[in-house]
Amino acid sequence: MGFGPFLRLEELAPDVALIQALKERWDPECHAFLFPWGHMVPTLEDVVRITGLRVDGQAVTGTTYTSYQEPVERLLGLEVRGERSSLVQRTVLQVSLGVVSARRQTGEGQAEHMERMTDDARAAMAEEEGEAADRDLRRFLTLVIGKMILGTRGDPVGCRFLPLLEDLSSVGNYAWGAALLAHLFDSLGTSSRETGVVGFFPLLQVWAYYHLPSLGRGVAR
Repeated sequence: MGFGPFLRLEELAPDVALIQALKERWDPECHAFLFPWGHMVPTLEDVVRITGLRVDGQAVTGTTYTSYQEPVERLLGLEVRGERSSLVQRTVLQVSLGVVSARRQTGEGQAEHMERMTDDARAAMAEEEGEAADRDLRRFLTLVIGKMILGTRGDPVGCRFLPLLEDLSSVGNYAWGAALLAHLFDSLGTSSRETGVVGFFPLLQVWAYYHLPSLGRGVAR
């Protein structure tokens, strides 16, 4: 489906001061950062270079439904938070995948943490096949897309893209990288009083490391 490079990205601690400074320089009229020397903006080429996600292909778009209860029940076997909601609790998704908690245990390193979560998830899905396996895959994709690529503020996970996951054979045809960039731009247009961004912050952070090296915030290796 083309998510491999994205899922293999290393953990990145948020540089809150840098992200907030960039957000305050966002010009919502031209969708670019305004610096003393002119405008700069992350491009689709930056998205591919940093995340590995596809930026060409079918647009991530579709119909907005009044209620997402029916597709969430049918495709995920779960429930939305309310009758007119498109949100699913993150913890409910995690439990359905065999990962009750994503928190690290005391003294647990990154490698051990990932190995434990992988083992737990594999154990929960080892005996499933057919429709049950497809349902688990959709749950996993919902967690990845709804929390990282098209993230929402707060704990719940958005499901407006769920109809695009009905046909799993076509998921890899969509330009998820372009959708990530558009979602990030939309997030930057919110009030500067709101700290951080809803979109995938590592794209913005690493982009600044590459294109604003004089800040001395990141070291390429």
